[in-house]
Amino acid sequence: MQITEAKFLVSNTDMEKSPAPVFPEYAFIGRSNVGKSSLINMVTGRKNLAKTSATPGKTRLINHFLINNKWYLVDLPGYGYAKVSKTSKATWDKMIRDYLLKRKNLMNVFVLVDLRLEPQKIDMAFINWLGEKMVPFSIVFTKSDKLKKQQIIYSVEHYKKELRKSWEELPPLFITSAEKKIGKDELLDYIEEVNKSFKPE
Repeated sequence: MQITEAKFLVSNTDMEKSPAPVFPEYAFIGRSNVGKSSLINMVTGRKNLAKTSATPGKTRLINHFLINNKWYLVDLPGYGYAKVSKTSKATWDKMIRDYLLKRKNLMNVFVLVDLRLEPQKIDMAFINWLGEKMVPFSIVFTKSDKLKKQQIIYSVEHYKKELRKSWEELPPLFITSAEKKIGKDELLDYIEEVNKSFKPE
């Protein structure tokens, strides 16, 4: 799939104010500072579509983008950033939960995890929650350019081993690097394939 058009539509904290669910939708989420904005910009081929920031926890809204006038890309707030109040965290949690459980045209959630780190409890808890709620998701490993080939293989296998403790069948896995533009074609091919099964209500 080639991306010829990517435009920002709306930011909000209320799932009900999202664009009409007439197109298939793909959400990107991960812990703060996982490289989500950089990955979205890399995948869409747009330098500043998603705002990158040196400050973790920058995305605080549900951000909708329309891609090729055919599908929605959604940039969701990161989770697990310590420097926010409990009230803010609770508000974000509810906003994200409502969106993930109620958005009818949501085809897949791309959960971003930093390939350099051991499986994190917060990521595993979120992944297992998605499974329990039957929300379709994939795991996207970021920052692969920071590791050597053998380290990448080890990290992915380690993650698979951890996942198999809870999962009989593993979700789709993608290895990416926004810096080196790795994984772009694989992600877009996957989205194109899943789009075929979308049936508007």
